[in-house]
Amino acid sequence: MDTKNVMIVGVGGQGSLLASKLLGHLLVEEGYDVKVSEVHGMSQRGGSVVTYVRYGDKVYSPIIDEGEADLIISFELLEAARHLPFLKKTGRIVTNTQQIDPMPVITGAAEYPEGLVSKMESTGAAVDAMDALSLAEEAGSVKAVNLVLLGRASKYFDIDDAKWMSAIEACVPPKFLELNKKAFELGRK
Repeated sequence: MDTKNVMIVGVGGQGSLLASKLLGHLLVEEGYDVKVSEVHGMSQRGGSVVTYVRYGDKVYSPIIDEGEADLIISFELLEAARHLPFLKKTGRIVTNTQQIDPMPVITGAAEYPEGLVSKMESTGAAVDAMDALSLAEEAGSVKAVNLVLLGRASKYFDIDDAKWMSAIEACVPPKFLELNKKAFELGRK
């Protein structure tokens, strides 16, 4: 199989690293050669965090260049828009509609852009936007946004639900397991 490229983008502290670990684990279990690479901005200060997950028969590099991402999973709306140039013409963005103000907005030097979903769609991008934060709260914790988004993204993989659940069990600490499974299921629906 040709190499497939997934980018997971967000803001520090949103759980994108667990999401990439879980996805990588799942894909290895499916028999793919997998490369995962993390790029941290000022992640502890709410800065951008990007993770690349590449998989296929043989993957030689962990890096995804512009125009190569088959799927972008975005934990924050502006991050989805910022990373749009990485999406293939035939790719898809699964994004949370949550808005987290970056530093220029916080300091008053800029305004948070309006209508980002429409702007992304106007470029021809396939955008699957959802309020993952509300579903995470329904599951029991705002910190479960990552599993809600993975649940939604799972619809675009040809991998059985039971295998996703096995990956969650392998990667999530036992005390948070039921919460994360519920978040995944809510996102999947």
